[in-house]
Amino acid sequence: MTRAAPRAVHPAPLAVAVVVVALGGAVGSALRWGLAEAVPDPAAAAGGFPWTTAATNVVGSVLLALLPAAPAVRARPLLALALGTGVLGGFTTLSLAAEQARALLAAGAVATALAYVVLTAAVALAAVVLADRWAARRADGWTDRAGPTR
Repeated sequence: MTRAAPRAVHPAPLAVAVVVVALGGAVGSALRWGLAEAVPDPAAAAGGFPWTTAATNVVGSVLLALLPAAPAVRARPLLALALGTGVLGGFTTLSLAAEQARALLAAGAVATALAYVVLTAAVALAAVVLADRWAARRADGWTDRAGPTR
């Protein structure tokens, strides 16, 4: 039995891509808001470490690095835009992290602000490097949507 030739991957029209990214961004932003509501970070308001935002940014960064390992994402440019730029772009938040660091500085919590900025960036980067390595190995084992090569 022979396999069908893989489908050609074509870029999406700009208008469709914009809508897909916007809808994904709305979903990601709503998820971030829901997480912040479900796991409030009262210590952050009092000059403590903003754990919820830091965790959100690290998890979102890892998920973004893992996207290339998913055969469906590699085969569908709109899915990559929806999940990557859209959902995960809306889920992660550099602007909130920057505002929280500013608020910590304004509250006189200089060491906490510095630790927040440095640790969030360092942990996210390390996690992304590990996820990217795993995703690259995983992607090398997949030839198409049919499954792993043997």
